[in-house]
Amino acid sequence: MSNEVSAHEVDARGLACPMPVLLLAKALRAHALVRLLADDPAARADVQALCESAGHEVVSLQSAGRVVTALVRRKP
Repeated sequence: MSNEVSAHEVDARGLACPMPVLLLAKALRAHALVRLLADDPAARADVQALCESAGHEVVSLQSAGRVVTALVRRKP
């Protein structure tokens, strides 16, 4: 739980694909742990695809209503 507290947060709610995942990728260049908030329907699949292709770890990926919250750890 302490990792989530120290995560850099990217609020991409209201932005359409591909902006949420592009902002996540940019944040991961500067921060080891990033929490993404997005309401774009493609965000869940995009986060998983980014992490698979770049080697990042999806720590958690949850949905609450229309909002997807992803916690991603940058690859070592």
